[in-house]
Amino acid sequence: MRDLDVTFAALADPTRRAILARLAKGEASVMELAQPFVMSQPAISKHLKVLERAGLISCGRDAQRRPRRLETRPLRDANRWLENYRQFWDAQFRRLDDLLQDLQTGNPMIKKNKIKKKKSARLKGDQE
Repeated sequence: MRDLDVTFAALADPTRRAILARLAKGEASVMELAQPFVMSQPAISKHLKVLERAGLISCGRDAQRRPRRLETRPLRDANRWLENYRQFWDAQFRRLDDLLQDLQTGNPMIKKNKIKKKKSARLKGDQE
């Protein structure tokens, strides 16, 4: 679970998400990653360190260049965790869609359940 905490903490910042989006297109140097941002290179380097600690990026060696690349394992793990909740909400929305459809078409089961509930409530009131 700690890995997920670190991943989501790293993803919480829009600059870091933009860096990851850029790296999804391919390797890039620190200078290339810094270009679209109005911030100092040390500030970009801090963002890169956070992403590296979270395992979201790695640093390679290409002669004197040190290109960064995207590492997908932490994103895959986060996606798996989120997928459980997506499936839960999909099921909830399907149930709601079914209920709304039944209400619109006047499904007799809906009416039958309402009548049962009214009778049950009346009987409880009579017993009290």
